[in-house]
Amino acid sequence: MASQSNGEHAHAAHGDSLQMPEGTQRFETFPAENPAEIVFDDADLQQIEAYKSRYPKKEAAVMRTLWLAQTKFGWLSEDALKLVAKTLEMPPADVFGVASFYTMYFKKPKGKTHLAVCTNISCSLCGGYEIYNYLKEKFGLENGDVTADGKLSLEEAECLGSCGTAPAMQVNNGEYVENLTVEKLEAFLKEKGIL
Repeated sequence: MASQSNGEHAHAAHGDSLQMPEGTQRFETFPAENPAEIVFDDADLQQIEAYKSRYPKKEAAVMRTLWLAQTKFGWLSEDALKLVAKTLEMPPADVFGVASFYTMYFKKPKGKTHLAVCTNISCSLCGGYEIYNYLKEKFGLENGDVTADGKLSLEEAECLGSCGTAPAMQVNNGEYVENLTVEKLEAFLKEKGIL
């Protein structure tokens, strides 16, 4: 942060995803397309019971249960968040608080292939913005957007913890693609049927 003469601080933006908040920040939730389909089956409930048994308090299983819900439903709709709260007998606000804090939880639908490109310092210095901007321009996406065909979504990641293999990209909250170049990215996109 650079100090200005009037005693206030100027904030340098990191990429295009960091904006200084004005007024009250809101955590938006979106309803599921078909809320009747947002249910845990018996196998899910057994898994959640196993999660709860690992902790002294059932509330500690919230992150694993959110992950299970996201894996099952593809993202965490308002209905899925309420289901997790009801299943764990927690206040919905507590579940919403956890989901809103962690970027690994998708609070809106993502593309079939979701790319999180790291633009933090190591990745940035090694070409992270080149990769991120290539994807933005090639597919007409902004941070958090999904292509019209639903095949691809893009996110600017703050840090993927892969500094030694920068620049890095995470695919669908799982696989890492590291030491990225535009050529390596294009080969990956062709392999996935996106290019």
